[in-house]
Amino acid sequence: MHFPIYLDYMATTPVDPRVKEVMDQYLTMDGIFGNPSSSSHQYGWQAKEAVEKARAQVADLINAEPAEILWTSCATEASNLAIKGACCCYQRKGKHIITLATEHKSVLNTCKAMRQHGFEVTILTPEQDGILDLKKLEDALRDDTILVSIMAVNNEIGVIQDIEAIGKLLKPKGIIFHVDAVQAAGKIDIDVRKLPVDFMSFSAHKVYGPKGVGCLFINHHPRIHCETQMHGGGHEFGLRSGTLPVHQIAAMGEAFAIAKAEMVEKNQRITKMRDYLWGELSKIPGIQLNGHPEKRVPHNLNMSFANIRSDNLVKALENLAISTSSACVSAGREPSYVLKALGLPDNLAFSSIRLSIGNYTTQEHIEYAANYIKQAIESLRD
Repeated sequence: MHFPIYLDYMATTPVDPRVKEVMDQYLTMDGIFGNPSSSSHQYGWQAKEAVEKARAQVADLINAEPAEILWTSCATEASNLAIKGACCCYQRKGKHIITLATEHKSVLNTCKAMRQHGFEVTILTPEQDGILDLKKLEDALRDDTILVSIMAVNNEIGVIQDIEAIGKLLKPKGIIFHVDAVQAAGKIDIDVRKLPVDFMSFSAHKVYGPKGVGCLFINHHPRIHCETQMHGGGHEFGLRSGTLPVHQIAAMGEAFAIAKAEMVEKNQRITKMRDYLWGELSKIPGIQLNGHPEKRVPHNLNMSFANIRSDNLVKALENLAISTSSACVSAGREPSYVLKALGLPDNLAFSSIRLSIGNYTTQEHIEYAANYIKQAIESLRD
């Protein structure tokens, strides 16, 4: 068994060897290395074909049209483009934005930045299980609300929001709905023809693709408008200029195609491992699962341990690659803002760790981790 055992798949995933094989075809002189914007020779034509094939592969996972997929450098850029672009286009209708306190910083900080442009931002607090109360959202809506941004699957606690219900609440009111779907792709079914969403952000490196590439779904039914945020040569339908990284885009397409083909089987296997792991760890006195026990992806366990600091626990668990739920900031250590939004007191927020299971996790890894964590907790409490 190779140590440390990787249990941090929600931070990033390794590139699938099949994805790397595709990516390698678009780098060197003996491959397809051309600029997809070069329209006068076959090098450009072949690169363009690769880009459009990948666009179709990504679209296929979420039942979108290829023309609704816009390439970006990452999901952070995609969320920035959606939020800023929508606000610029629809500000005559109003200047009120709503989001959730447990959103990724790429959404929270982008919404907050819009305050400098005269927008008001309402940040809702979820219930203690991490789920958004739709009544709270409905009560927060105003005549001048133009945008709501809620993530599908939380990156820290793994809970799944009811995106369909939220969209159905917003659609009759003509409010733009953006969804950070980074942690949802390849983990839950996404059908944008059934979900009333306008924008969705995605990233390759959370779906066994490479870092440095993402995309934004922009609904064309009806067509949602978005103002350009990066100007230049007019690439990507004039919305996002810059030479496209064909090797990364082709790899993202392949990663999403594999996710579509293998999601059901992998989710079943990961669910069994997660259930075994939680079954063992739940025997530890003073343990608490953070986030809704059922409305969550099987890949995630976020837990607090009474009277144990997570940084001490991580040091004791040197054979596991895991995340704490605390963030280091310049002013010193602070508890996870996600866990604080759930109402956890500082002592429990400071005692939390996140285990995330992925495609290369084995039952042997899980059994080792369960025993290892139990032993570490006993040792730290002696």
